[in-house]
Amino acid sequence: MQNFPLRVNKIIDHAAKYHPKREIISRDFKGEINHSNWKEIHQNAKKISKSFQKLGIKKGDVIGVMAWNNRRHMELVYSIPGCGAINHTLNPRLFVGQLIYIINHANDKILVIDLDLIPIIEKIIEKCPSVQNVIIMVDEKNMPETSLKNVICYDELLNENDGDFEWVSGSETDACGICYTSGTTGNPKGVVYTHRSNCLHALISGSPDMLSLSSTEKIMPVVPLFHANGWSIGYTAPMMGSSMVLPGNDLSPAALYELLEKGTTITAAVPTVWLLLLNFLEEKKLSFSSLKRVVIGGSACPRAVIEKFQEKYGVDVLHAWGMTEMSPLGTVCSFKPEILKLNKTEKLNIQETTGHPPFTVDLKITNDNGEDLPWDGKSQGKLWSRGGSVVKNYLKNNENLIDNDNWFDTGDVATIDENGYLKITDRSKDVIKSGGEWISSIIIENAAVGHPDVAEAAAIGVFHPKWDERPILVIVAKPNKNPDKESILLEISKHVAKWQVPDDIIFLDEIPHTATGKISKIALRDKLNNDNYKHPEIK
Repeated sequence: MQNFPLRVNKIIDHAAKYHPKREIISRDFKGEINHSNWKEIHQNAKKISKSFQKLGIKKGDVIGVMAWNNRRHMELVYSIPGCGAINHTLNPRLFVGQLIYIINHANDKILVIDLDLIPIIEKIIEKCPSVQNVIIMVDEKNMPETSLKNVICYDELLNENDGDFEWVSGSETDACGICYTSGTTGNPKGVVYTHRSNCLHALISGSPDMLSLSSTEKIMPVVPLFHANGWSIGYTAPMMGSSMVLPGNDLSPAALYELLEKGTTITAAVPTVWLLLLNFLEEKKLSFSSLKRVVIGGSACPRAVIEKFQEKYGVDVLHAWGMTEMSPLGTVCSFKPEILKLNKTEKLNIQETTGHPPFTVDLKITNDNGEDLPWDGKSQGKLWSRGGSVVKNYLKNNENLIDNDNWFDTGDVATIDENGYLKITDRSKDVIKSGGEWISSIIIENAAVGHPDVAEAAAIGVFHPKWDERPILVIVAKPNKNPDKESILLEISKHVAKWQVPDDIIFLDEIPHTATGKISKIALRDKLNNDNYKHPEIK
């Protein structure tokens, strides 16, 4: 057999050759919608790769990209590895200190940024000595005034070259991209993806039991390309020949709905995005004309969201789980034959799990002694993973994250049922341990969001003199709603045992979130501590 190194630029080569006219719809920084295709993305990526070489970028150098989901960003996904460099995705929502740390830790030589993100870089550039140039992702006409030095216009680079460029060759195990964890404890940690791991991940991600992408689909990733490898959609879509819709920096429900109505058949985002969109649809009395599937990951999806999408709008929900350290796909909740036989309620019960893993992802759960637990859907244990796109160690950290059998401790607590369906019951650091028994904060939160007046919920454990910890619930009400404690607790009691029902409810205007949009239990605990909150029985 021929030697065929799995390099990501072969993906865009394939898309340009066999799916050249497949549409790419993108919202730009002005809010205007423009159109491209895979052939044009391929040509522009080659032009930018050539420009990077002229700027002195060599194989193995790191280029930082801070940008929203747009056409230029998709060009960078292939132009950076195409010139032998490494694509370091930067999350603009990170704290300033974290951004400075990861730019320096990765040793970024160039920063490529969207127009509206210039103020963020202006504040920190003096503390990032490795950065030699900053490229602004606009055309010449819209280049702004800025205090940044060595600034270059993206479209000037694009227009100074022809597309006569050969991708830099190399091993399939060369570094391709870097994505840093959100750093909830200590500094963020860099996960380095290889060309091979990204290609393998894209192959499995598009398969029928996962996202089931094909050349007939049009996918809109609302999840940012800088979040957990962009859920691999930037690789999977062109590999399968799918069209793409890129929403830019306007993620308001109205803007997302406008693009969903551009023929979008599948979309992907975290639950908070869909909660806002569903409220918008109800308020405006709207429906979907083309959307068939919605992928929901990043945190557990409430049952109420799944039911609303499927029963009111006829859109199938694919509940998914993954991690930055897993590229990120771990499981997707598609239906195996055993599930298709079930009734409607039983299927919904399964959809509250995050599904089953694809080939190349292996899972197990263990007790505190490292002993394997049964797959009975009830036994909770530490979740471990291994596979071709699972991390081995963090960037510039020689500490092995895996054991002798390649198992990586995900930090999650989970159950697995007899059909291989995974249910995340908590993060190991967030699980509530009451009287020696584990209480799932996720199940409590999802039950609470099922209340019609609740917008968001977070369950945490607080000290109790008898039980060590007891659950309390923090609630954000929907606008113009004023839910009472009793009705919320009644809703929760329908889903959990009596002893798992929270002992108290606290109402806040907002719950703190991490830079990736997840609820920050650390910040929430700090707030309650600062407010001197104590369990009602202690007061």
